[in-house]
Amino acid sequence: MKRVIPIVTMALLLVACNNSKEKEDQNKSEQEMSNTENPLLSESTLPYGAPDFSKIKDDNFKPAMLEGMEQQKKAIEGIVNNEEEPTFDNTVLALEKSGELLNRSAQIFYGLTGSNTNEKLQAIEEEMAPKFAAQNDEIYLNEKLFQRFKTLYDQKDSLDLDPESLKLLENYYEDFEIAGANLSADDKTKLKDYNSRLATLTTKFGKTLLDANNAGAVTFTDKEELAGVDADYLKSIENKDGDGWTVPLLNTTQQPLLQSMDNRDSREKLFNAAWMRADGGANDTRGLIKDLVELRAQKAKLLGFDNYAEWSLQKTMAKTPETVNKFFAGLIAAATAKAQVESDEIQKMIKSKGEDFTLEPWDWNYYAEMVRKAKYDLDEDQIKPYFELNNVLENGVFFAATKLYGITFKERTDLPTYQEDVKVYELFEENGDQLGLFYADYFARPSKRGGAWMSNFVTQSKLYNKKAVIYNVCNFPKPSGNEPALLTYDEVETMFHEFGHALHGFFANQQYPSLSGTAVARDFVEFPSQFNENWALYPEVLKNYAVHYKTGEKIPQELIDKIKKSGTFNQGYSLTENLAASNLDMQWHTISADKKIDDVDAFEKEALHKTKLDVVHAVPPRYRSTYFAHIFAGGYAAGYYSYSWTEMLDHDAYNWFETHGGLTRENGQRFRDMVLSKGNTLNLEKMYKDWRGSDPKIGPMLKARGLK
Repeated sequence: MKRVIPIVTMALLLVACNNSKEKEDQNKSEQEMSNTENPLLSESTLPYGAPDFSKIKDDNFKPAMLEGMEQQKKAIEGIVNNEEEPTFDNTVLALEKSGELLNRSAQIFYGLTGSNTNEKLQAIEEEMAPKFAAQNDEIYLNEKLFQRFKTLYDQKDSLDLDPESLKLLENYYEDFEIAGANLSADDKTKLKDYNSRLATLTTKFGKTLLDANNAGAVTFTDKEELAGVDADYLKSIENKDGDGWTVPLLNTTQQPLLQSMDNRDSREKLFNAAWMRADGGANDTRGLIKDLVELRAQKAKLLGFDNYAEWSLQKTMAKTPETVNKFFAGLIAAATAKAQVESDEIQKMIKSKGEDFTLEPWDWNYYAEMVRKAKYDLDEDQIKPYFELNNVLENGVFFAATKLYGITFKERTDLPTYQEDVKVYELFEENGDQLGLFYADYFARPSKRGGAWMSNFVTQSKLYNKKAVIYNVCNFPKPSGNEPALLTYDEVETMFHEFGHALHGFFANQQYPSLSGTAVARDFVEFPSQFNENWALYPEVLKNYAVHYKTGEKIPQELIDKIKKSGTFNQGYSLTENLAASNLDMQWHTISADKKIDDVDAFEKEALHKTKLDVVHAVPPRYRSTYFAHIFAGGYAAGYYSYSWTEMLDHDAYNWFETHGGLTRENGQRFRDMVLSKGNTLNLEKMYKDWRGSDPKIGPMLKARGLK
């Protein structure tokens, strides 16, 4: 997942006014006191401008961001009050350069609020959310500023701009129109109110869900309740007082431990804890969901659209909800049919074990693993000893990147990190030139939100002579003591996935930061990451990293063959749970402004029934609405479909590699030059077609999923 920082990069403006004079004075006082000692107010002297976490304190963020807002306000005032005719330099470039301090401090702030938060950071985040929304509005709803851009846009063909500068002008102008620059003054006032409330609600959803995840952790006091669970993992979750074991919740519906728990009552208990984590009590998110979707629908109506998805999809590859739904229509029947076959196989397995009950969601992974062992003679426990985390990273993820792109890696132990488990690597080009810094943060902790993602501490741009500083964050269980971290194959793929995002950011070669690297449409940004997953099982790569952590033995070919043969196993389930979540997202965001949501659970149930994604009883959506962080806190509203959309691109692209020699420097360089390095400087459909030689086809995806 590409983390979406809730500010508009290099396009922020004007501090939101505080209602309280007392609060205004307090903010000013905090800012003045911190100016001389706040490390965020000046650029870091560390390599690549990396954050100096040895100096940065929580109290530094708010004053730095407020100062950044004030600096930007003055810069924008200079643009709109400029009596000279608008030019690219005094308008477009001036806006692009107006938020350097704000963006620098906010990128670090949101990096920490996602991966290592605390009550103070959460309070700052909640306070700043409406301020950032107001900043965004004051730039895109600023009539004088818009008119300067409109003048330039209308003259764009005669401005003699280089292609990237022209794209920057067009990108800003489109953003102005999409944001509501053509609304009346009264409607702009309404829109500002909507945006402020939405910013507050999304921030609150994220905080509430983090609390729900932590509070929902399940404690077992009888070891028999955890029969079948790996002993090393049990040791890692044992309570400090020795009184039981507490299983933390991941952000998905299904929990990894359900695959190995022999006790059916324990499985049901853990599943229901995950399923109901945000229903009722202090961490109930249903009220927030109702407010969010209704406000988004009202916003869309104000902007002239029938629903939020229509407004949100304007700059994507799909363009319209109808296109997305048509795409889904080609997948749902095949996915659910395969899921039903899988369900029938699992039900037979249950019966063969002398059990007499109907398959439920909490049984699926446990008995599916039995089916996999029976069909493919493959046991997850056979695989994990070959997937030690550091080997996967350095001899797998990094190795594949070296073979494809020629880049090399060196661990940096001299740079401060924000948490003791974080590792830092420096990247180099094939000729030895510096490329950037990579922060790897893989273990789960209570201060980290669920899921996995990538983002930047520093964004590449030639304008500021910056190379990328990028982080990957995951939530793998941390082993106890000095035990090695052994991964499931899904977790291995997650590492490759997130580093695919990182490569997209590292290979950015843009003049302007707001067009750099991963600043592309939501239904394209997941393409480089999903494509990178393919190298996890590529023979040359797999043999290099899949080494038994005790014996040093390379993974045997027999086991590799089993992994590959089982590649289409459970794919009906996997695609159906993903499509169910994607359709929930799309239905939440295609409601009209006139529709009142009274019952979140009832809406969800009807949404799944209407799209026939509830036909296989034991396949729940990957995310229920109540803990669907992607769409209610993570910037993917009306965009979760992008994972399936970009999976189509991913398999189609890998098919090209397979027919052109596979893992070669030549292929990697061509992909880098024509796709990964282009950022948001080209039409994405044309970019893909120019590289691929044709439009993407869905056939390779269906084949990879075992649906064709």
